[in-house]
Amino acid sequence: MDRTQILLVGLPIFLFFSDVFNLFSPPPPSKPTPHHHHHHHPPSTQPNNPQTTTHIQEPLLEFPTQKQSGIGPIGVGNTVNIDFCTSCSYKGNAVTVKNMLEAEFPGINVVLANYPAPLPKRLLSKVVPVVQLGLIITISAGEQIFPRLGITPPAWYYSLRANRFGSMASIWLLGNFLQSFLQSSGAFEVYCNGDLIFSKLQQKRFPGEIELRDLVSRRIANPLYVNGI
Repeated sequence: MDRTQILLVGLPIFLFFSDVFNLFSPPPPSKPTPHHHHHHHPPSTQPNNPQTTTHIQEPLLEFPTQKQSGIGPIGVGNTVNIDFCTSCSYKGNAVTVKNMLEAEFPGINVVLANYPAPLPKRLLSKVVPVVQLGLIITISAGEQIFPRLGITPPAWYYSLRANRFGSMASIWLLGNFLQSFLQSSGAFEVYCNGDLIFSKLQQKRFPGEIELRDLVSRRIANPLYVNGI
């Protein structure tokens, strides 16, 4: 028998005898539990100390809260509207401001909404996909379209036809960029209880968190917070 066969035969035999040995060996002594270490004194030998015979339970201190005093959270009854440009990827800024206001003014209602672009830009943005699709169809099937219409293919058609796939990709990318630009308003407008307190369209910048917190605190309907109570 070579070493491999000896190992394959000897290993199961070793495991079998090891199990038999563990089966008949006595179990290890159990560890004493912590309460076994306490020494109980007889009643006659215990010291006359009230701290060792009775457990003094200190009363829990309850601090007054706004809800217990009947005031309620400082933001209850107030609404902040944040109208932002979704096409400009301002949603992350709006969510950050929402979380900050809800933490600073518990109970306040923060509403996020899209601030649309002006109507002429929105109408023009609807035309862009139609022009995109028309140019792509013209490039791919212009040889059949122009003869049926009785029109001589223009020079720009042959220039775009020379690099068909590059032209279609360029039209698609440029059209998407133009459509996103026409749908964007660049707005980040903050209203508190219907009053405009910050406008990115006017300030040409985003509001700071401390600045916005102070603007909201001056206009919330809870006078206790405004007075610093």
